Amino acid sequence: MIGVKPYIGFLGNCEAAFNFYKECMNASIEGMLRYGDSPMAGNGNADKIMHAVLRIGDTIIMAGDSIHEEHPVTVGNNISMAIGVDTAEEAETMFAKMAEGGQVTMPLQETFWASRFGMLQDKFGINWMFNCEKPHGSMQEG
Repeated sequence: MIGVKPYIGFLGNCEAAFNFYKECMNASIEGMLRYGDSPMAGNGNADKIMHAVLRIGDTIIMAGDSIHEEHPVTVGNNISMAIGVDTAEEAETMFAKMAEGGQVTMPLQETFWASRFGMLQDKFGINWMFNCEKPHGSMQEG
């Protein structure tokens, strides 16, 4: 089943923001993975958030701290639409179509959590993240 959720990139304050949102909106933090708890640890960012999931009622918001120079975050342009698909083939087809006239910011590829993950900005300037989890993925959200 295909699902789309907003994904926010923070400048190192993801945990503080999610704790604030939790308190203000009676939300629940359903997951928070630090870079230090992943194969992507290093560069003094172990305490930063790689991926977090916040539930507000029936809505899921995902986020993480952007620590990679090749994927800079600018406040105001730091929200992506994250689309989850069931198969690598779905991810490849959608990604290729959405990339037409746009700009690929991270090629679709296998990662430690996904059989396919990639990012792009479509021809209308909207940021998209495509994710097809590996079976029994550790990063599954609600």
